[in-house]
Amino acid sequence: MTSSPASHAPRWYGIPVRVALFTFIGTLLSLAFGLLFGIIALLMVWKLQGIHPDMAIAYRRFGVPGACVGGVIILVLSLVTEIRQYRQSKALSSIERMG
Repeated sequence: MTSSPASHAPRWYGIPVRVALFTFIGTLLSLAFGLLFGIIALLMVWKLQGIHPDMAIAYRRFGVPGACVGGVIILVLSLVTEIRQYRQSKALSSIERMG
């Protein structure tokens, strides 16, 4: 039986690239959703109080902290997932070479 051309040994240097890219995109999404929910919450509060809204508060109180927390969580989870996938791939590759 011949091996398929798509099967190859896993490369460790792909892990940091994928983790960095996924963390960057996830942090941007966390910032966007945190800011969206912050703006909605502040508009509702200011509508009830009858004062002019200051949107800079939405960035300082909701957007940036949400992005920081989301970025750290995404970094840790994607790192754990990529390392686990790398080890599994490496083990399967060595089993394939033996057989």
